[in-house]
Amino acid sequence: MHAAFPEKSTVTSRPTLCCPAIVAALLLAGGQAFAIGQEEAKGFAEGSSLIMQNRMLSEQLDYQNGSSFRAASGQRGQTLARESAYGLMLNYESGYTRGLVGVGLDAHAYGALNLGTEANHARATPRYVARDGQGIADRFGRAGAALKIRMSATELKVGEMRTRSPLFSSSDTRLLPESNRGWQIISTDIPALTLQAGRFTGWADRNARKNGADLQANYSGVTGSSFSFIGGTWVTPITNLTLSSYYGQYADNWNTAYLGSFYKLPLPDKRSLSFNLNIYRSTDTGRAKSGVIDTTTWSLMSSYAIGAHKFGLGHQKVSGNNPFDYVNRGSIWLENAMQLSDFNGPREASWQLRYDVDLSSIATPGLSAGVAYTRGSGIDNSRLNAVYASYLGYSAANGKHWERDIQVRYTVQHGAAKNLSLQLRYGVHRTNKAQGEANMNQLRLQAELPFKIL
Repeated sequence: MHAAFPEKSTVTSRPTLCCPAIVAALLLAGGQAFAIGQEEAKGFAEGSSLIMQNRMLSEQLDYQNGSSFRAASGQRGQTLARESAYGLMLNYESGYTRGLVGVGLDAHAYGALNLGTEANHARATPRYVARDGQGIADRFGRAGAALKIRMSATELKVGEMRTRSPLFSSSDTRLLPESNRGWQIISTDIPALTLQAGRFTGWADRNARKNGADLQANYSGVTGSSFSFIGGTWVTPITNLTLSSYYGQYADNWNTAYLGSFYKLPLPDKRSLSFNLNIYRSTDTGRAKSGVIDTTTWSLMSSYAIGAHKFGLGHQKVSGNNPFDYVNRGSIWLENAMQLSDFNGPREASWQLRYDVDLSSIATPGLSAGVAYTRGSGIDNSRLNAVYASYLGYSAANGKHWERDIQVRYTVQHGAAKNLSLQLRYGVHRTNKAQGEANMNQLRLQAELPFKIL
């Protein structure tokens, strides 16, 4: 899981994932176990739900030690970025029609209001609000829908949707969620095994004003026509051990293979040990629009829990001349991908110490907190391929940086404001000149209130 707080090779062409064959195979598998899912269909209208999510965010980024940014107004050398906005998310999910094959529809509508964010204080690429011809938009939003078809416990969706997988996952860490256009199939017909495949050709970033933009890599900035993936998660016969494996292709950019595992060992007296491993292997493919890529990236988080307390020690390593890159803002399931930095620089090794506590039994129900410290070193930007060197502007070696994150969250348990959640985040990031990112302090306040309409 993604942490709570995103060598030279020859350019070769590898076969594109055969999407129609994947769909046919998974639907065929789904037809073998009709009683698991579709038999329980309630009907299109009878099974419908409509959820309204309200979210308010206010953030201040205070740039330090000579770091600065260019504002949305065009002013350079700014050091204090402020954004405040309100987001409203409507998510509708229909039920399935009855019969061997069920049909349904999922739809969403996202809207946002600027709450005083000014062009002089927002970054040229704002984090929460949208740009317009005048600098910062007063309001923005978008909507989309996906047709869904289910046979047994195998579901196919086609249209605009959010995704969740280690290679292609939609982020919901800012004001509005990210979404994508394409198709996705998920099957749970085989006991203890969840299979997933998809192909997507369009993208809407978290503060986008419309759907269907070209897919884009986070670090090279290179666009692509499609992203295809296939994989699954297996709940093994070994108690509390799960394994995941995925393979994906960012068309004419790179192929990525992923292997993940999670194991939890229960101990007496409300104690436990857990281990979370994530490994990514990326190599260039096709036209290699992002240049030569040959990276292996992994992270391991070991955690010890005792009662309400949880202590973690994590290590992360990038082997290769370029940063670990990914498509979609949430497609980095590495433990040291933190609030302000992903700690994914070329040849970077990083360590993390963290502590989380559930204060429900200690202070008041619904209260939790966490603190993390992450340090990265050995970053070598001197060997970046031409695409990354041009896009990132980094060229030095021996880069290092650290980040400190604090988070406090409270969810109201009773009364008229039940389910209202309040969150405070404070982060500090410091770097040397060779690392390339900014020195900054982050203060972020967030409030969320969901309503079930249907």
